[in-house]
Amino acid sequence: MDKKTPQKEFSIMNHILVPKHEVLSSEEAKNILETYRVKPHQLPYILSSDPVVKELGAKPGDIIKITRKSDVSGIAYYYRYVIEG
Repeated sequence: MDKKTPQKEFSIMNHILVPKHEVLSSEEAKNILETYRVKPHQLPYILSSDPVVKELGAKPGDIIKITRKSDVSGIAYYYRYVIEG
């Protein structure tokens, strides 16, 4: 007999090597850009085809906040600008 077993749904966000990612609201993005005195295109890019970006549902033009654990500072924040790709 050929039994079809349902595949487990895998969430990349639950992987131990993937830090916390979140899409910033327009107000949060505005505050970050003002704080660092940059325009969105001056932030490092992340492609809209990135698996994490797809899972978050982010669109080109969004800003993503990445929270990583750091041995030096405890917690470090990184910001990425979503571009088409």
